[in-house]
Amino acid sequence: MKITLRLAALAVLTAFPLPVLAAPIQAVMYKNPSCSCCETYAAYLEKNGFKVDIKPTNDLAQVSAGLGVPPNLQGCHSVVIGDYVVDGFVPVDVINKMLTERPAVTGIALAGMPMGSPGMGGEKTERFAIYSFTKDGKPPAVYATE
Repeated sequence: MKITLRLAALAVLTAFPLPVLAAPIQAVMYKNPSCSCCETYAAYLEKNGFKVDIKPTNDLAQVSAGLGVPPNLQGCHSVVIGDYVVDGFVPVDVINKMLTERPAVTGIALAGMPMGSPGMGGEKTERFAIYSFTKDGKPPAVYATE
C-alpha cells in the first residue's frame, strides 16, 4: 500500500512539474564609496533578477576607463554583467535587451544621474538615451531610448 501511494505521488509530480526558478544573473558593481544612490540601484537590480557584488573603489574613473567606458559616459558606478559593462542608472529592461540580443559592444551607459532613473528617485521628466560603446575608439551610439 505504501509503495502504491509513493508511486502515485511520484506520478503526480512528474505529470505536473514544478516551475524552474531561474538563477540570478551575477553582476559586479564598482562604485564610488561615498555614493549612496549606487546601493539603491543595486537593490533595484536585485529585485529584477540580478545578484550584485558591490566593490567600493576610490579609483572609479580608472576602473571605468579600464572597462572601456568613455569618459563622457562614466558615472558613479560601473557594473560588469558577463562580458558587458553597464554604466549609470540604465533601466533593467534595456540591460535585459542587451543580454538577449548580445550586440558586439563593450557595454551600455546612461550618462549623468537623471531624475526618475532607477536608483535616483524623483519623477522622470525626459526620455533617457542609453548609449552603446566599444573599446575600438568609435563614438558611442544610441542603443535605446526610455
